[in-house]
Amino acid sequence: MVKRLVLVLIVLLVVPATALAATVKVRIEGKSQTLFGPTEISVTASNALDALEQASVIGELYYHVTQSSFGPFVDQVGRYGGAGSSGWVFKVNDASPPVGADKVTLQDGDRVLWYFADFGPTGGPPTLTVKASGKGCYTAAGFDDSAKPATISGLTWHVGSKKTAPGTTGTAYCPGKHTGLLVRATATNAVRSNAVK
Repeated sequence: MVKRLVLVLIVLLVVPATALAATVKVRIEGKSQTLFGPTEISVTASNALDALEQASVIGELYYHVTQSSFGPFVDQVGRYGGAGSSGWVFKVNDASPPVGADKVTLQDGDRVLWYFADFGPTGGPPTLTVKASGKGCYTAAGFDDSAKPATISGLTWHVGSKKTAPGTTGTAYCPGKHTGLLVRATATNAVRSNAVK
């Protein structure tokens, strides 16, 4: 029994950290456009900062990390750095964790969103998520920093780069035939949604 316990401890100490990583989806929404993974690309990462690193390697995307007394934080992705009440933040499964990106342990299937945001007295903007909801139909939902439903105004559906239509959260949008075109949503003062087929 003791030999088995010692062997398990040795294996745990020798196994590299990457072996403890999870397969997650990652997307990066910039100030004015999607920078990486509109359809949420799968990567292997152990934490949210590692997910950004994997996305930067795949997408050849620049980012910068500053060390602070609270730990590392991302102060720039792509061309835009944070300043004043604007900057880079992340969510995991539609919620903003109360810890730094390097402290969030990811699980298989998690969704990591990095995005540029302008912050106000109540926090950051709501983020949008689009899901398929039946044959050829989609729904959009907005989430606040706690992953609770957020009120969204001015929702617009986008099919490919041309077709748009007004909509509301929670109501199905069925655009008709759109073979191969991605569907996503935008809204007033909200972070763009993921794109789905």
